Amino acid sequence: MPRKYWKPRGGPGCVAPAPELHWKALNPNPVPAEVPECSRSRAAEVSDDDAFVDVPATAEDAVVEEEIATKLVGIHMELSQEELRANHQMQEDEIFALEAIFGDSIVILNKKEGQRSFQVHVHIEIPDDGIDVSARLNYGTGTLNYGETCDGDASDNLVYKFRVEHLPPILLTCYLPSSYPSHQPPSFTISTEWLDTVKISSLCQMLDMIWEEQQGMEVIYQWVQWLQNSLLSHLGFADEIILSKGDLTCHEDGGDKHACRDDSAPDVIITRIMRYDDDKRHEAFLHDIHDCMICFSEFPGVDFVTLPCHHFFCRKCIQTYCKIHVKEGTVLKLTCPDTKCEGVVSPHILKTLLAEDEYERWEKLLLQRTLDAMNDLVYCPRCETACLEDESNDAVCPSCLFSFCTLCTSHRHVGKQCMTAEEKNRKLEERLKSRQERGDQNLTDEVLSLQAIMRDAKQCPRCKIAIYKISGCNKMTCSNCGHYFCYQCNFAIVGYEHFRPGACDLFSREEIRRWEARMNPGRGRVEDAPAPAPLPQGRYRHPCPTCGKGTPKIGNNNHISCGSCQTGFCALCRKTVHKTSQHFGPRGCKQHTPDRD
Repeated sequence: MPRKYWKPRGGPGCVAPAPELHWKALNPNPVPAEVPECSRSRAAEVSDDDAFVDVPATAEDAVVEEEIATKLVGIHMELSQEELRANHQMQEDEIFALEAIFGDSIVILNKKEGQRSFQVHVHIEIPDDGIDVSARLNYGTGTLNYGETCDGDASDNLVYKFRVEHLPPILLTCYLPSSYPSHQPPSFTISTEWLDTVKISSLCQMLDMIWEEQQGMEVIYQWVQWLQNSLLSHLGFADEIILSKGDLTCHEDGGDKHACRDDSAPDVIITRIMRYDDDKRHEAFLHDIHDCMICFSEFPGVDFVTLPCHHFFCRKCIQTYCKIHVKEGTVLKLTCPDTKCEGVVSPHILKTLLAEDEYERWEKLLLQRTLDAMNDLVYCPRCETACLEDESNDAVCPSCLFSFCTLCTSHRHVGKQCMTAEEKNRKLEERLKSRQERGDQNLTDEVLSLQAIMRDAKQCPRCKIAIYKISGCNKMTCSNCGHYFCYQCNFAIVGYEHFRPGACDLFSREEIRRWEARMNPGRGRVEDAPAPAPLPQGRYRHPCPTCGKGTPKIGNNNHISCGSCQTGFCALCRKTVHKTSQHFGPRGCKQHTPDRD
């Protein structure tokens, strides 16, 4: 059935002609201006002599047109003041409701009575796991174009496919005549950059059908709802969206001059779709709550730093991680904290995490490590500037322009041998050995540093960062995640209830001695406790139930005090002893028994 377009006839009280609308796809701030024909409303696109514009294809179409013309005779009658006031109030209420529902997605162009117009950015609902977008491309003419989908030679076509979770919105531009909604439907245009004109024309036909089913009622909200929920299934894009050219016009089958489409090149449209999807994903990430894989705490996305490898960590953890590597000089180990990833931390991220002096130290260390790894790098004997050695074992300093021999470090001597072949080989071997030793020394320093940390420090039971206590009580607060734990037994705690009699001590004996020495300086140096007698060879050590360190009995006494964590426990049952009288006795363990051989 051909499409019909009509306009109100002239005369007093009739509907005012549609104003010219200016819009651009995805433009949030449109302004009135002169626009192409495709953006004009339907009510202003017919001549003053003809009430209907038709493209009849058969005699049957002409009959249908005549029937519709007969039915619409009443529409061209003058509207009473009461009808105009009712339409005016209904339009105001509808626009107010649309603004409340869609918020920033609706842009009002004109609020004048009889000329109300606005644009709605319709966001299409897609599955939670996203949807595939594909395009058949052809580069045979030297420029990237859409390839043939069915007919023609498709040997040069390339199918490009990608997946998105968000699609650019559909732009629905509406003009409300004075006779809407009592007699006339809204005039509208649809534009988008990822649908061709044939598919947009199909959407226009569906909006017309929705109006025909609900004549006399406000219909804009139903239009937007249908576009949001049913557009993909209506176009057959439930599983995959296929981008195509679709250059048909309203005079060809399936075309519609009210279907406005962006005529940009496919590579431009694909880039826009992917960029829009990335922006929306990033926006959703910033508002969601995520777990940091270092401290296992929950933070909003704005508090995270995303690395180029797409792993993300909270800013506090990744900042501490980077500062430690820069401080220890292990800049080559400054990679993604994920154990299965070897991605690097980019310089622009480091610049936001490190202080200015730390960033300068990182640059210098990285340059030095890179230069040390180069086999053809030598240093100028005059100014110690790094120079590149050529195949003749000569180099020119870029700083002082001194040309020298890299073997004897004297002036360059072309055509003269400063060393024999054996001496030259020995010199090169010494240089290679020196570089290997320098690299091995860096590795040795790192291992020794790690051993010192594991020997003297304790790991936070939550984030596993190494913490060394300088002074104070055994209730520790992790500077990384803020978690409390006992430095003596390394257990997570909440308050001071953990340090009860018979359990862990709040202050170690060494800390108490240091405190007494500070409080009583006149008594002189507090003598340390005498060292215990050496353990006889073969004496059995009982493992502590708290820290696992083996401790021997004193004589036959089964009540043992761990020398590492000061936990009192029984040598027979390996349970912690809080009160001796309750644990040892007729109903408990024997306090004095000899060790087994």
